[in-house]
Amino acid sequence: MKHIWNTIIALIFAAVLVTPSGVYAAEKEAGATASLSAVASKESTSLDSRITQLEGYLASKNSPLTRSAEQFVSEADRLGLDWKLVAAIAGNESYFGRLIPQNSYNAWGWAIYTGMRDGRHFDGWDDGITVVSEGIKKNYVDRGLDTVEKMGPVYAADHAWAYKVNHFMDEIETFRPSTTEQLPIAI
Repeated sequence: MKHIWNTIIALIFAAVLVTPSGVYAAEKEAGATASLSAVASKESTSLDSRITQLEGYLASKNSPLTRSAEQFVSEADRLGLDWKLVAAIAGNESYFGRLIPQNSYNAWGWAIYTGMRDGRHFDGWDDGITVVSEGIKKNYVDRGLDTVEKMGPVYAADHAWAYKVNHFMDEIETFRPSTTEQLPIAI
């Protein structure tokens, strides 16, 4: 039985490594920052390698957002955002949802400016991802704040915010599981 599981895990691992990624319009140009807009992938979201990659990355961080990887990618595609952006902001603001006000599901520090100690409370992780993604699109990207560097001074008082968000985006982009335990498996 153990041999069968090892074979299944090896096949899943091989499939993850050879699954092609979509093409995105957010490549960096020399001397410029990448736009936060992306060309939506034509791939089916249920088979999308970005979901598997993000799910594995979030699992490696012990994030409660792990099961919402598909929601991150789906909302990014729907709104034309970079698929890593909203997850990376969660990484910076709450270490991927691990450090949040109790029962808020607010991994993004969203609406802290309102004077509420906790900011906005969401009905769940997927609700938070949807609201924050829509807010990023409407309040930042559509107003010309279409790079992490342009967004940073408006989103947060931390001068290193853009650097940190870009760091998490790069980590997500280059993530490869180092062990089979980091591969998300649904049985």
